[in-house]
Amino acid sequence: MPSLSPLAIRWLGRQPYETTWALQKALIGPIADGEAPETLLLVEHDPVITLGRKAGAAQNVLSPDWSVIETERGGDATYHGPGQLVAYPLLALREGERDLHRYLRNLESLIIATLADYGLPGERRDGLTGVWVHDRKVASLGVAVRRWVTYHGLALNVTADLGHFARLNPCGLSSDVMGSMATWLEKPPALREVADRLVAHLPETLGRSAEPVALEMPT
Repeated sequence: MPSLSPLAIRWLGRQPYETTWALQKALIGPIADGEAPETLLLVEHDPVITLGRKAGAAQNVLSPDWSVIETERGGDATYHGPGQLVAYPLLALREGERDLHRYLRNLESLIIATLADYGLPGERRDGLTGVWVHDRKVASLGVAVRRWVTYHGLALNVTADLGHFARLNPCGLSSDVMGSMATWLEKPPALREVADRLVAHLPETLGRSAEPVALEMPT
């Protein structure tokens, strides 16, 4: 069995979207050049709506009460905010990994495995990217790649205020399809705990080591 690549794990806590977006872009070059290890950024964002490259994404913003930011990731309009765990894997895709559809399915597998730790049956929907529990969508995905380094990633609703999704058609869907782990769990876990569970599933889903390594982050 091949050895797993070490992944630098960084929990950033609560951060504005723009700060973490800039950090991702600053890391792409060093990772691509082998000067920095592959990295997983884990964060909770202040309220923001982001737009992917899908045509018509801006039309799905119904009430722009917060910043609306156009990004280079795939996908449609989505919301980020408190109570939502956001994970940004910056992986240098190797030969045999350079299939973005497969990469998205691996990210979905990472979320499904994490939900299973809490007894929640995560599942995929044909033709739709993301993860659902029963009839509710609990996680959204949108990625980009530069120099075969992935960035952007996934957002898992843990205790997010689902009413905030009413300000848009998330991923082009009606906001009433959105759910969170708190929808089914009497005592939902803390975001940091869910982040730790997600990290524990990196080996079998993304083929990376779950052991944190020392990393000096650019400022």
